[in-house]
Amino acid sequence: MNAPVDVSFFVRAAKPLTSYRKYWAARFGTSKFLPMSRAEMDKLGWDSCDIILVTGDAYVDHPSFGMAVIGRMLEAQGFRVGIISQPDWQSAEPFKILGKPNLFWGVTAGNMDSMINRYTADRKIRSDDAYTPGDIGGKRPDRAALVYSQRCREAYKDVPIILGGIEGSLRRIAHYDYWSDKVRRSIVVDAKCDLLLYGNAERALVEIAHRLAANEPVEKITDVRGTAFVRRSDDASGQGWFEIDSTSVDEPGRVEAQINPYQTTSEQAAGQGSSCAKEDGEKSATNSVAADASSTGATAQLSLKNAVNPAIQPLTFVPNAALYGKGTVKVPPRDRSVIRLPSYEQVKSDAVLYAHANRVLHLETNPGNARALVQAHGTGVTARDVWITPPPIPLTTAEMDYVFDLPYARSPHPSYADENGSHDGATKIPAWEMIRFSINIMRGCFGGCTFCSITEHEGRIIQSRSEESVIKEIEDVRDKVKGFTGTISDLGGPTANMYRLGCRSPEIEAACRKPSCVYPGICQNLTTNHDPLIKIYRRGRALKGIKKILIGSGVRYDLAVQSPEYVKELVTHHVGGYLKIAPEHTEQGPLTKMMKPGIGTYEKFKTLFDKFTAEAGKKQFLIPYFIAAHPGTSDEDMMNLAVWLKKNGFRADQVQTFYPSPMATATAMYHSNKNPLRKITRDSETVDIVRGDKRRRLHKAFLRYHDANNWPLLREALKSMGRADLIGNGKHHLIPTYQPMTDSSSACRKSSTPAKPQTAAFKPIQKGRILTQNTGLPPRDNGAGRVPGKVAKKLR
Repeated sequence: MNAPVDVSFFVRAAKPLTSYRKYWAARFGTSKFLPMSRAEMDKLGWDSCDIILVTGDAYVDHPSFGMAVIGRMLEAQGFRVGIISQPDWQSAEPFKILGKPNLFWGVTAGNMDSMINRYTADRKIRSDDAYTPGDIGGKRPDRAALVYSQRCREAYKDVPIILGGIEGSLRRIAHYDYWSDKVRRSIVVDAKCDLLLYGNAERALVEIAHRLAANEPVEKITDVRGTAFVRRSDDASGQGWFEIDSTSVDEPGRVEAQINPYQTTSEQAAGQGSSCAKEDGEKSATNSVAADASSTGATAQLSLKNAVNPAIQPLTFVPNAALYGKGTVKVPPRDRSVIRLPSYEQVKSDAVLYAHANRVLHLETNPGNARALVQAHGTGVTARDVWITPPPIPLTTAEMDYVFDLPYARSPHPSYADENGSHDGATKIPAWEMIRFSINIMRGCFGGCTFCSITEHEGRIIQSRSEESVIKEIEDVRDKVKGFTGTISDLGGPTANMYRLGCRSPEIEAACRKPSCVYPGICQNLTTNHDPLIKIYRRGRALKGIKKILIGSGVRYDLAVQSPEYVKELVTHHVGGYLKIAPEHTEQGPLTKMMKPGIGTYEKFKTLFDKFTAEAGKKQFLIPYFIAAHPGTSDEDMMNLAVWLKKNGFRADQVQTFYPSPMATATAMYHSNKNPLRKITRDSETVDIVRGDKRRRLHKAFLRYHDANNWPLLREALKSMGRADLIGNGKHHLIPTYQPMTDSSSACRKSSTPAKPQTAAFKPIQKGRILTQNTGLPPRDNGAGRVPGKVAKKLR
C-alpha cells in the first residue's frame, strides 16, 4: 500500500486538520445525513446545533458539493452541524427551523455564483437550476449570499455569521458587477458578516470553529489565513503593520537632480550634501595627524556643551516609512506587510485604478509570498477598511485523503425523494446526476486563464489525493451507489491532467509571482510527468466490476503533448466517442488576453489523438470549445475563427459567449479597457472590448456560421469588413448568397417543440459530412432528405 505523499512540494507551515482535539459533542457520533429538520435532530438526540449551514443548493451529501464537504469536516471535528437548504428568503422564519446555533452561521450561495446561476451571459433569466430538485429555477434569490446573511442576522442577531463559497470568494474586494454594470462594494461590507472565508476553506473554518468554541470573540479572530473582515482604520489590532501604498498609478519615485557637466565630482557631491571619497582621501592624509591631536579636545568640548545646554543632541537618522516599496529602503518583511489598494470610491470612479487593483490582487495569490491587502470603504465617520489576509495554506495529500474519506452518503437528502424513494424521476437533481459516478482526484489549476475563476477560488497549487484514496472511492461507488452500471463518468478535477504536477523546487515555487505556469510557454520548473495519472487509470479500470472509466474533465492539451504515452492511454481506453478540449480561439489577439496557447499546440494534440485513435481501431472525435466576444477579440478575429471552423468541419451547436464574472482578470479588461496582465498606467495598453448586444450577437453568429438565421447579419458584417468574397455558394465560401424559407434553428434547443415525424426516409450520412460540436456525432437531418414540396413545421 502506497503511503500518502505530499506531491505539491509546498512547505505546509500550518496546523494539520487532524491535530485538533474533538469538541465534546463528538459523543453523538456521525449521522447518515446532516439534519435538515427538528425531527431529524431529535432522532440524533440533539437539543441544538452548534453550527447551522445555509446554502442555496439542494443538500446532496457528496464530496463534489461544497456544503457537504464543510458539514462533514465540522462533524468530524465533533460539532453538531445542521443544514438549511434553499430556504424561503421572504422572511426570517425559515431560518429559525433548526433553532439558534450555539457557535455560528455558515452561509453560502451554493456551488455556483447565484447571479451566474440565474442569468445567461446575455442577462436573460434562466428557466432552470441544475442544483435544485426537478431542475426548477427561482429557488434562490439574486445575490443569495447577501440575502441569506441578512436573514440570519434578523433571525438571531447575536450569532456570528461566517460567509463562504465561490460567491464570497469572487467578491472579497470592490468588484465590477456585470448585471448592474457598476462597481460594487466588497461583499464583507454589504453582507455585514463577521468573517468571510475565501477559497477552499477547510483549514480556516476548522481553526475558527475551535476558537469560537473556546469562547474567543469573533472580532478578535483576525490572524487566520484565507479570511476577510472589516476593521476601523484606528483599530489598535491593525497596528504594527508595514503599509505599502498602492492607491495610485504613474506616481514617480525619487527624482535625481540633473548633473552639471561643468562641476567637478567633489563639487557635485558637496551640492548633494555629501563628499567625494577620492578627493577627500588626499586631504585626510594631510590632516590626519592634526585631527588625531585635536580629537581628545573636541570630545571634551562637546561634552562640555551638552552639560551647559542639554538640548544639543547628536542627529539620529531614521528611514522614511512613506518611501517603503519605492526602491529607497529595504523591503519590509512580507508577513507583516499590507498593501493598501485604491479605495472603493476610487475604483468606482476610475476604471484605470480598478484595473490596477485587480492586477495587485492577482499578484498576491501565492501562499508562499502573498501579502495582506486592505481596501478602504467609505469616508468620514462611516470609513472602514476591508482587510484580506494571505491565501490559505494548501492541504497536504494526507489532508486531502482525510477530506474525501469522510462518511458521505453520496446521494441527495431523503426529503427530496419521490413517492418511490427515488431521486431519478421528477425530483432528480441534474448537478448530482452529472457527478453521481465521478471521482475528484485533485484541486487547483495553474493555467491562469483570465476568464476563469478557478484559480481565484482554489489557487494555483495543485492539491492531489493519494492513489489509494482514489481507488478506495472507486470501489465505494461500485459497491454503494445505487444505479451504478460499471462506468465511472469522470476521473479528474478542474482539469483532467494536472494530477501530481507541481514546481520542481519548493524555494522557486514559494517565490514565484507568475500568473500562469503554462503561459506563454510551459515553465522550465514545472514537472509534466503524467506517469502517476496513467497508473491510476490502469489500476482503476482493472478493478472488478469496472467496465469503463471516462474522462469528462477538460484536458489541458498543452501539457498532454508533453507525454505521448498519456495521450495514447487516454485515447485508447478513456474516451467515450468524443473528447472535450478548449482551445477557446485560433487568433493571437484574443489568445494573449486569455493566456491560452496558440492553435498550433491544438494541432499537435490532434495529430496524436488521430494517430492513437486509428491504432485503437476506433471512431472518436475531438470537440473543441471556443469563446465569443472575449476582450481583445476583433470582428476579423471572429471571422478568421469561423473560416477555421468550416475548414476543419465543425458546427458549433453550443456556443459560449464571454461572461464577465466578478474578480476575473478578463472582467477587469472588460470594465477598464486596460490589460492587467501588464503594469497599469494611464497610457498602458488598451484592449478592444466587445460591448453592446449587436456586436456580441455578431461574434456569436460567426461561431454559428452554419445557422441560416445568422446569415443576414453575417452578410452585412462581411460586406462592411470588405470580405464579400466569403459570401457565395461554393465550398470555399463561409455563407451562401441565398436565404432558406424555413427556420433552421438548432434542434438542440431545450424549449423547442419537437417537429412531427416525417415519412421520408433519413438519408445515410455521407463521407465528409461535418460533425456537431456538442456530441461529436453526425448531424441530425435538417430537412434535406424530405420529400420535395413538403415544408417543415416551424419550430416554436
